[in-house]
Amino acid sequence: MINVGDYVTRRSYNHDIVFLVIDKIDKNCILQGVDVRLIADADESDLVLSDKRESNEEDLYKCIKEIELDRSEYFYLPGKVLHLDGDDSYLKRCMEFYKKANVTAYGKSIKESEMYRDVGKYLGSVNPDVLIITGHDAILKKRVSDKNLYKNSENFIKCVKEARKIKGDNLIIIAGACQSNYEELIKAGATFASSPKRINIHALDPAIIATNICLTEKGKPIDLLSLLEKTKYGKDGIGGLKTKGVMNVGYPRNEV
Repeated sequence: MINVGDYVTRRSYNHDIVFLVIDKIDKNCILQGVDVRLIADADESDLVLSDKRESNEEDLYKCIKEIELDRSEYFYLPGKVLHLDGDDSYLKRCMEFYKKANVTAYGKSIKESEMYRDVGKYLGSVNPDVLIITGHDAILKKRVSDKNLYKNSENFIKCVKEARKIKGDNLIIIAGACQSNYEELIKAGATFASSPKRINIHALDPAIIATNICLTEKGKPIDLLSLLEKTKYGKDGIGGLKTKGVMNVGYPRNEV
């Protein structure tokens, strides 16, 4: 028997993703991806218990270790992140990532459909350099129209447009989740978006992009291809526009 709290894989998908069972109604189980930003459901008969309990994110954390700062003379003020997330558990993982990278981040767990209403309030109070708009998305099996092909892409697009109205070009925006409408998010004003190949993305992918931008010197061009390769699935999962770093560098460093 499969119970809430179990880790499982799906036979019908060749055990490609490890899920946590977060709810169960009769024989139907609601699943949350351990690594990928994905909510799914499956019949209990399709599920197999998995030994996996914790995600191995060592490779993803390498991008923090690779950033070297000259501590001898200068001081550094990394960019600031406002992270809006439709999933509280993934938000907590991203906040831990920012903490380890010494990047100041403010996280808010908000339903995807409500993000566009609240983004102005948080942009005003936080005044971030980088805004993340993420949570859950998917290509729906049944659609009413092309506009309704995606679960939450339209909600992300509305939020991106609202943020651009408020901040203009003075903000780097990272938007989208698993299988999101990449092209429309970029057209709406996102600097980076998922998902060019309509694949699932890792829970930390938006945070990886944001952290690297925040730890790159202000005005310094960022190698776009190298940045995308730091994410779990590279250019297939996230794409974007050429941009520059947002970290302020000062001199001299006060030792007191």
